[in-house]
Amino acid sequence: MSPNTRNPEGPLGAGVPAPDFRLPRSPDQAVSLRDFRGRPVIVAFYPADWSPVCGDQMALYNEVLPEFRRHGAELLGVSVDGVWCHAAFARDRKLHFPLLADFEPKGAVARRYGVYREGDGFTERALFVIDGEGVIRWSHVSPLGVNPGADGILRALEALAGDRTPA
Repeated sequence: MSPNTRNPEGPLGAGVPAPDFRLPRSPDQAVSLRDFRGRPVIVAFYPADWSPVCGDQMALYNEVLPEFRRHGAELLGVSVDGVWCHAAFARDRKLHFPLLADFEPKGAVARRYGVYREGDGFTERALFVIDGEGVIRWSHVSPLGVNPGADGILRALEALAGDRTPA
């Protein structure tokens, strides 16, 4: 297997407890997954702040944020970029959700979710919808050059609201 390929086990799937994490949001503030127990969380791993597809993806999620929040869900963007890079990117794109730095040790959280690209030094473009109990209910990995959009996330959130498994 090439060093620039996906985790051979692939991303964590539905029904698996989501690994907890605590990542910096800013130099003096961190966010933990457990902070959001009791409500759904969308964890959006993305390769890099300033790549064109990532910029489009995060801008789309910013536009759809009211729909996510209508379902009671919190959105967390995660990449291996540092907090200063995230701050500049969020300010430039006027993002209204946290960008978390999986910076040091590099990609440690992404590895636990099965979405770190060894050899490339960044993550897959991967989405996880986690229920209020901390269980992954839906996951998806897109090709690096493809914006996965928000439809799958919204279907998963609707399924959570109806307590059924998303398609």
